[in-house]
Amino acid sequence: MKPTICFGSIPGKATVRWQVIRWIFPLAVLIGAVPASYALEPPPLPFSRSGRIPISEFVRLVQESSEPGGYFESDNFTSNEILYLHITGKLQELGISGGAYIGVGPEQNFSYIAKIRPQIAFIVDIRRQAIIQHLLYKALFHLADNRAQFLAWLFSKPVPKIQSKANDPLDQMLNDISHAPTTREAFLANLATVQRTIEQDFSYPLSSEDVQNLRYIYNGFWEDNLDIGFRFGVGVRIPGSWGFPSLRDLILATGADGRRGNFLAREKDYQFVRKLQEANRIIPVVGDLAGSKALSAVADYLRSHNYSVTAFYVSNVEEYLYANRVFDRFAENVRKLPISDKSVLIRAVRAAWNPQTFWARNDRITPFLQNVRVFLTDFDKDLFPDYGSLVNTDFIPVTEQDKEYLPAPAR
Repeated sequence: MKPTICFGSIPGKATVRWQVIRWIFPLAVLIGAVPASYALEPPPLPFSRSGRIPISEFVRLVQESSEPGGYFESDNFTSNEILYLHITGKLQELGISGGAYIGVGPEQNFSYIAKIRPQIAFIVDIRRQAIIQHLLYKALFHLADNRAQFLAWLFSKPVPKIQSKANDPLDQMLNDISHAPTTREAFLANLATVQRTIEQDFSYPLSSEDVQNLRYIYNGFWEDNLDIGFRFGVGVRIPGSWGFPSLRDLILATGADGRRGNFLAREKDYQFVRKLQEANRIIPVVGDLAGSKALSAVADYLRSHNYSVTAFYVSNVEEYLYANRVFDRFAENVRKLPISDKSVLIRAVRAAWNPQTFWARNDRITPFLQNVRVFLTDFDKDLFPDYGSLVNTDFIPVTEQDKEYLPAPAR
């Protein structure tokens, strides 16, 4: 059965465009035709050594590295961190690029991956439902040659014709997707295609519970469209007045420089993430960050293949690890990872925990950076007896204004 979406794309068009960008972009930087903030972005990195990971190895890594699924109190179908891009410019300034990326949660990882340009990425999340969602995303990247197709598949909509002549057609693209018609028949047909892609093209066996989760997740995107957002409580929709961002808000979000930076904001970022997905180099794993298996398995794989962890996005998981009195186990898991002097932790800290959030317009969650070696050294000095101590010590200031809130000298 064929998909219900007619793409009408020109074969090879994306490849030709990518090759043009590849050769013209460096020349444009030299002659000043590209804005300075764009020139800071690292060039696309070649995949190291073996290139495409065989799908059989991908499946093995997902299955053998995973732990039994655990409980979490919400449906994290999307990120709830509207300021997630605030630190991306600083990542580039610090030379955080290449190597291995580790993250938790949903689509926010793709934006960090697009900026960091790692050679391999592992998504480690305690909820098996989150891993099924990442297999859904992998299928959508496989089926969608470009951003418009990706959004169309995500919401079971026909691909819109982008009419905007502006330099950034993202607003028009989202508007077209939002207003495009859809039917339950289209959703069910696309769901069947996605499931078949995972089970046949990816050779990944889905249990009956996995199939139910896949339908539940995909149905959420079909029903809520670009208004889908963080759900506090499984199956519970959040009123807009609660202040959590919608997926539309997240796609349109900007960094500290005022520029949009979501992985869907520009085609070349989407294409990098898609290339990594097609090479089976974004690997979802079910795991507790303080558990005995998942992170250790990831560390063993990375070390045996000579990868160093460039960035580890932990969101606010550490808050829960402290509450459950298992933070020491997490720190020891971090110690197992192959790291360099540049390796960083990317945290998301709720406003109540750190005065630095005043510069963030009192938003609920603020991103922070900390050097991994500094973290481990100070952990060994017992400088983090509680979560408040952890998030108020040794973070890397992103802007000059951030320095005003440092309780200790910046490292």
